Amino acid sequence: MYPQSRKRRLFGLSLVLMLALAVCSPPIRHYASFPGQLRMFLGQDKQLHYAMPVHAQASVNPQVAGINGRTDATFPIDLNKPLSIHPKQSGTTELKLRLFGKIPFKTVKLQVIPDLKVIPGGQTIGVKVKAAGIMVVGHHLVKTGSGAQISPGEEARLKLGDLIVEIDGKPLNDVTKVGAIAQEAGQRGRPLTLLVQRGKERFQTRLRPAYDEQDKAWRLGLYIRDSAAGVGTLTFYSPDHGVYGALGHVITDMDTQTPIVVGSGQILHSSVTSINKSQNGEPGEKRAYFKEGRTLGNVERNTPFGIFGRMSDMPSHSYRSEEVPVAFAEEVKEGPAEIWTVVGGQKVEKFDIRIVHVSKQSAPATKGMVIKITDPKLLERTGGIVQGMSGSPILQNGKLVGAVTHVFVNDPTSGYGCYIEWMLQDAGIMVNPQQTLSKAV
Repeated sequence: MYPQSRKRRLFGLSLVLMLALAVCSPPIRHYASFPGQLRMFLGQDKQLHYAMPVHAQASVNPQVAGINGRTDATFPIDLNKPLSIHPKQSGTTELKLRLFGKIPFKTVKLQVIPDLKVIPGGQTIGVKVKAAGIMVVGHHLVKTGSGAQISPGEEARLKLGDLIVEIDGKPLNDVTKVGAIAQEAGQRGRPLTLLVQRGKERFQTRLRPAYDEQDKAWRLGLYIRDSAAGVGTLTFYSPDHGVYGALGHVITDMDTQTPIVVGSGQILHSSVTSINKSQNGEPGEKRAYFKEGRTLGNVERNTPFGIFGRMSDMPSHSYRSEEVPVAFAEEVKEGPAEIWTVVGGQKVEKFDIRIVHVSKQSAPATKGMVIKITDPKLLERTGGIVQGMSGSPILQNGKLVGAVTHVFVNDPTSGYGCYIEWMLQDAGIMVNPQQTLSKAV
């Protein structure tokens, strides 16, 4: 029994060793690392370095892409050398690889989309947005004649962050008109019919104004706001489409922290007057001013990846006015990069950073990368990332790859960035290529 048991044990160990060697072998490792799908911009060649000591055969739609300079549909390739792919026209296809021309090795979904270049920003801008209604930012109690204290708004089931879109069937986004509406309804003894948006849902509710004995006026029992303003950074401008993207994150109401539904808005020329430096536990900020009438463009959308709208021309104070290519999310790598931003006046400057972590994102999501400021000049002047720097474009290897979004409170030299791909989608100038990969032919 003992020899038999020993033989089984040795056989098991040998089998485990063989499996380990197979898994660690170059063919298996390269198979695991070879991409299942590949996205390319028209006019931008790509090389895949997956060297294997074998020969293979490749097939691809020659109208969409060429491989290693070949134009025929099926041809031999040497996987011991880089695989060079040259896109020819927009479309989708499959790149099929067979080892020794017979054994199926890998099928790569290949998509070529139209070339896209934009002008990186970096300019500090003033942002003014008008909500698409009246924002509820708080409740207050009304002292009635009976001595009771009530909040009509709370009784009407209104919550912080709600957006009052209509009152009595009429659109309204001006808080200065609400007082007269409440006064008229109160004197007539009638309730107001409100159309309210809460998140993605809309509902109607009725609110009866209460007479405030202390103020001698009819009140809704609500604190309300209709606009917001602040300073941020322009990320990019697309001359071909006449649109821009900025901030890299959503604008929220400062009291309720809910996203503002934009009715209208403007971005304006701005100038940085001073910097309140960041310290551990206390993020700094840009101090800037902007003047009415110096409008750059409008604000049409406020999304998790920033604000977007129309802009007729790039601001004159640019770091560089030439267009640069953009990168897909999967192209961003850990390593050196740079940001463009303003730390004084209107001058856009370039500063060194390092991308220390990248997240694999096949669908839009915030916090795509972690960045760290490494430029001594920027650290000396700002202490790291400061408020107002959000939206500063991030470039790597000559491509626009993302935008600064948030600072780490306990380490202001570091923060988050989002991928530029998601901003371009929200700007409406780039469709999500992932949605059409399944149509490969």
